[in-house]
Amino acid sequence: MTSSQTPDGLLVLAATPIGDAADASPALVRALTGADVIAAEDTRRLRDLCRRLGVEFSARVVSYFDGNEASRVGGLLDALSDGATVVVATDAGMPSVSDPGFRITAAAIEAGVRVTAVPGPSAVLTALALSGLPTDRFCFEGFAPRKAGERARRLAGLASEERTMVFFEAPHRLADFLAAARDAFGDERPAAVCRELTKTYEEVVRLPLGELAAWATGTVRGEVTVVVAGASGPAMTEADAVEAVLARVRDGERIKDAVAHVAGAAGLAKGDLYAAAVAARKENA
Repeated sequence: MTSSQTPDGLLVLAATPIGDAADASPALVRALTGADVIAAEDTRRLRDLCRRLGVEFSARVVSYFDGNEASRVGGLLDALSDGATVVVATDAGMPSVSDPGFRITAAAIEAGVRVTAVPGPSAVLTALALSGLPTDRFCFEGFAPRKAGERARRLAGLASEERTMVFFEAPHRLADFLAAARDAFGDERPAAVCRELTKTYEEVVRLPLGELAAWATGTVRGEVTVVVAGASGPAMTEADAVEAVLARVRDGERIKDAVAHVAGAAGLAKGDLYAAAVAARKENA
């Protein structure tokens, strides 16, 4: 299809409640009742949401989740090209924000299909607002890598980020994530864990990362969003960081512990700083 052709179809990215069904907007109800096709991340959850909202729809419902997102794009584009209104609805929040939706959006735009959105609840913005951390500048980092080494490298690369950072994390990986964030950003970096937002057992725990990491070693359940304050100033040079580590060692601290305390503030990977500090000790011996 050339850029001069414009199909009559419409792609609607529909934000759904992140916990309380009462947060659903009238616009969401209109989108669901007026759809020809609904691409749902979980068809059972979609039908349950519609039941709770008293929504009756005649749309054809297709599953649309991470595992089949790429393979569904062609069929959805065909429906759009035939003039259908296709609504994308994920389990919670806005499609394409750490949820399926990006691929069909990009393909629809490329094909000249009109794309619009039904705004609604967002775990990212809700957690940011509740965290009590600066909101004037922030970045969304999504889920950190699951593997420890990759996660550590990703977080080390963010140590000097000055914007407030928002992460998603699974509850069973939260303790490992917070321990890695503590190592990357330092014990005293302010942060907040926002759990079960808008639900009955909503909880926001606001503590420095060192304390949050200790808190999370207990059982944490539910949907989790983590907000971490940005760096308060420019990162140290490696030479300054090495000197800070050696000063702590001279005061009786183990070099490994000293590196863990300094690396986050310095914006350096712990392994790199450890190697530099060991080399400096040998030179000064």
